Amino acid sequence: MDVPIAANVLGTLGAVSSYRRISPEVCWSIQLIPQIIINYRRHNATGLQPSMMMLWAWAGVPLGVYNIVQNFNIGLRIQPQILTFLSLVTWIQCYYYERKWTVLRALLLVCPVAILMGSTQAALIIGLRIARPRGVDWPLKLMAALSAALLAAGVLQHYRDIWKHRTVRGISFIFVGIDAAGDVFSLISVFFQPPLDPLGMVIYGVEFVLWCGVFVCGGYYNLRPWVKQKLLRRSSSRGDTEGSSTSVHSTARRSLEAISGVSLHDLPSSTSVFRTPSNEPSQSGSGVHRRNANVDA
Repeated sequence: MDVPIAANVLGTLGAVSSYRRISPEVCWSIQLIPQIIINYRRHNATGLQPSMMMLWAWAGVPLGVYNIVQNFNIGLRIQPQILTFLSLVTWIQCYYYERKWTVLRALLLVCPVAILMGSTQAALIIGLRIARPRGVDWPLKLMAALSAALLAAGVLQHYRDIWKHRTVRGISFIFVGIDAAGDVFSLISVFFQPPLDPLGMVIYGVEFVLWCGVFVCGGYYNLRPWVKQKLLRRSSSRGDTEGSSTSVHSTARRSLEAISGVSLHDLPSSTSVFRTPSNEPSQSGSGVHRRNANVDA
């Protein structure tokens, strides 16, 4: 489907889905920013898989080669570069926070890796642009397959952590949602990009499906126990309220007994406690009759 405007707009949105609450050219480009911010605020990267971040960083290399050589729109060309950069930042955060590396040591590691990735991508772009006019297309298809495999392998690293700990930990669901949104926009962008490219759709489709799986795991391992805990707290608070009212009543009863010196549960019924006026004369009369009888005797 040849709709260049739609392809560029949606591609830009897909590139942007990587960021936080910005529009979708902000989806894939800003997707990891929430994760980076969370790591910075809590000063740890517990549960976040550094191998996932490194695989993603390398996935941006063949993905960038593929998108550029295929002459995709500008949004899809920029997208892999931002993915690689942010993945490297998140990757080095794992070492900085979890292994207590110094800033200098972290920079000495990440800078050469970034230079290696950039030079590798540039060399592959030049080589494939030379080979493609000669009818050699398999290296380009290899780039697409390699990119999809690295992206999927990165997410699968987190699946392994979920299976091991029975919870979704260390990863921002904002990041997951934005990344999934970026995949959707990128899929639609590829659909509107002539000619229709099945490999491009596979690249973004595979990751979207895997992120949906992470959401499902989060609902099962994180959300479901949280809801159960909230319901238990609510029911226990109701029980505590009823118990406290009973306790207050018992305390008041004991206080009244202490003051009056009378045990309330030993008192007779109301019919014997309260005397009617009609009963008093008869009682007094019967008493006089008994005394007279004694005197006569």
